[in-house]
Amino acid sequence: PNTQPLDLDPPFSSLSFNSSNKATMFATSSSTRLTKPSFVKTAVRSQTARAPVRAAGLKVVAEGASWMPGSTHPAHLDGTLVGDFGFDPLGLGKEPKALQWYVQAELVHARFAMLGTAGILIPELLTKIGILDVPVWFEAGAKVDFDFRTLVVIQAIAMGFAETKRYMDFVNPQSQGTPGSFGGMEGMLKGSGENGYPGAVFDPMGMAKDPTKAAELKLKEIKNGRLAMMAMLGFYGQAAATGKGPIDCWLTHIADPFHTTVASNPNAVPFL
Repeated sequence: PNTQPLDLDPPFSSLSFNSSNKATMFATSSSTRLTKPSFVKTAVRSQTARAPVRAAGLKVVAEGASWMPGSTHPAHLDGTLVGDFGFDPLGLGKEPKALQWYVQAELVHARFAMLGTAGILIPELLTKIGILDVPVWFEAGAKVDFDFRTLVVIQAIAMGFAETKRYMDFVNPQSQGTPGSFGGMEGMLKGSGENGYPGAVFDPMGMAKDPTKAAELKLKEIKNGRLAMMAMLGFYGQAAATGKGPIDCWLTHIADPFHTTVASNPNAVPFL
């Protein structure tokens, strides 16, 4: 029959033919190009244009970052939480209500840890360079002129009030902003409608008004908060093992980095 060469550019799977066309494809003896009858040229091209090849059943899913390469996220950590890297090896957050509480507990501890880290590092650093003259952080409390009873009262009133309000807002979001519930100042306690992010007077520069910017700031906050919590654990360990603050420990280490390490401290690693 009268045939014309048909060029097939790779990949060959980019062409599809409907079996109903009854077009016969064959290779010529003198070329590797395929040929087809000329009278079905138009039909084949029209079918190819209308029916692009699709990879049936193929679905590519890009997983989010994981706390450990190769690990699988638990089903209850689906990436909707801020800073979700799939870390819950004990399955503590399987219960939805418990997960909500753990999220708030982590956020509060992260914020306290960031404040504590700054409160430990900055005074010690300023003392080292001669601007301040204050004791190391674990001795600073002994220098405060408070008796135990006064301290308990302050904690019960200040922290007790704040924690009670926070818990009530967790149970019933924005309930603390009910008009007349706090002597006309309830507006500052109303919150943003999202637990853990009060907004209002706690965002005086309005940095979280833009949703995209707010999401970015939330992620930065929880990442830095987790780092601060780990730093606080390190500060506790340093104080117990060396009797020094973190700045002192750092200066001692960089002065002799190969002999002043965790492994060289018998209190830190008693079995070495």
